[in-house]
This record gives sequence, structure tokens and C-alpha cells, in this order.
Amino acid sequence: MKFTMYPGVWDTVVAEVEAAGHEFTTDLNEAEFLIYAGGRLPHPLPANIGFVQFVFSGVDRLIDAGVMRPGEVRWANAAGVYGKPVAEIAMTLLLAQLHHVKAASLAGSFRARGPIDAAQGWLFDAATVAIIGAGGIADALIPMLRPFGVKIIAVNRSGRVVGGADETYAISEAGHVWSQADAFILAMPLTDETAGLVDASKFAQMKSSAVVVNVGRGELIVTDDLVDALQAGEIAGAALDVTDPEPLPDGHPLWRLPNCTITPHIAATGRIAQRMIAPQIVANAAAFQAGERMPTEVDIELGY
Repeated sequence: MKFTMYPGVWDTVVAEVEAAGHEFTTDLNEAEFLIYAGGRLPHPLPANIGFVQFVFSGVDRLIDAGVMRPGEVRWANAAGVYGKPVAEIAMTLLLAQLHHVKAASLAGSFRARGPIDAAQGWLFDAATVAIIGAGGIADALIPMLRPFGVKIIAVNRSGRVVGGADETYAISEAGHVWSQADAFILAMPLTDETAGLVDASKFAQMKSSAVVVNVGRGELIVTDDLVDALQAGEIAGAALDVTDPEPLPDGHPLWRLPNCTITPHIAATGRIAQRMIAPQIVANAAAFQAGERMPTEVDIELGY
């Protein structure tokens, strides 16, 4: 199949897709599929484009902007492709917040040792970790968590059993989890159902020692409610690779709070995408050619 990439060309990705037997063209009107890395996209796309491969996972902003439209060209995303790097960032944030690395850095003095030692948490101490949105990221994260001896609760939309988890629940049946877990890792896509999922009512249910990690979408958490919960000590801490708004403005209270650790959305960047996306593109193209549903085909109505 002929393909093109828009708006820029990632040479390493193009080379890998060509090595699988496809032909690169710079002419959108000749291509049979399009690899899309963000930015303005011509609309409507020419009829020769059979599908568009988005190089990242989250498609909510593309749907909101009208770039993805139901009933038009088929789309695939990168769901699950970046499970390992995102899981690694999730583990980094979880451990950093449990052991109050930010608070120690802000203190600027060894005198902070006593209070930090008194406040820190430990995974090995019979902790329960809930992964909310247990898909491809959970598949990579669970083996990282296992050596700590934690109990793992997986929560997903369908209730499909997640390998390696001790318990799995559908999100509609997981109300009890919010009061049971010691740590929550949010890894779900942003949809109408998940926007604002973690709000004041959820924080009120959590243990005062609980830590919330967000590597999904910033809008999964109601930011003002998070600030209130952290300032009041309603939960012990939060660690975020994604925020709402994003970028988080300079001077926002979350930057200053010692019990909130933030990384600037580094879990799955363009640099990582260039290293990892090509095999998924090839798999999707093969399914498309065979007249099958693509492995990471997007259901625009569902929002992922």
C-alpha cells in the first residue's frame, strides 16, 4: 500500500513501514493510508485515503476539534503501544510521591528527614494498588508492581479479567475500591464518562494515606478538588504526568504543594513515538488490507 505522513516526516518510521513492503509517497492524493502526527489536517481528506493512523493514543482532542468525525475515514491510534514507557513513569511517580522526594527537595535541608520519614509510605507493607483504566498500560505496569508484593485491583470499562491482577471490576461496580486502595493509578482515556471522574466525592472516600497517580488524561481529575484535598490532608499525595489545564500554568498551587509531584507529560512523547509506533502501523495496515477491523481502530462514538 502507498502511504504518506503528515505534517512532518519521521524518517525512521517511514523506513520501518517501507521495510514491511509499503511504499512511501509525498502526494496525499496517491496515498492509501496516512500517518498523522498532529497539527492541522486537510478536510475533507481525499477519497483514496482508506485509514488514518494517529501516532498517539488519546483522541479526545481530535474528536472535540472535529478532526475525527463519525462516518468518515477510519482511524487507528496507538492504544497500548507506549505501555512500557508510561508504566515506567507511573512507577517513578508513585515511588517518588510515597517517599516524598519533592518535599525533601523543596525543604533544602537534611532537617526535613524526621517529618518525611514519619509521612512516607511503602509498597511492600501490604499495600493495595488500584489501576483505574486497566488496559495496555496495566499489562506493562503489573509486572513492575509484582516484586513489591502488593495487592493489585484492576478496574476497566467492561470488567474483562486483567492478567496478573488479584481482582478485576467494571468501573460501574468498583465503588468500593475508592475506600480500599492505598494508591490509585489513573490510566484511562478521556471520554464523557471519565471526565471529572476523580472529584471531591472520590477524595472523601479515600484513605488519608492514599496517593493518586495520573498518567491518563489531566481531565480525569477535577483539579480544584485535588488542590483542596491535598491542602486539607484528605489524601497523602498526588503525582501527575498530565494535568488540567495542560500545560499547567506557572504559579499554579500544584507546583508549590510539597505533596504533589509533577512531570511535564513526558511518558509518551514524539521522541518515544518515533521509536515505537511503526510495528503498530504495519499491523493496522495488514488488517485493513485483509478487510478486518484494525487492532487499534478507534470507535469515534465511544471516544477511544
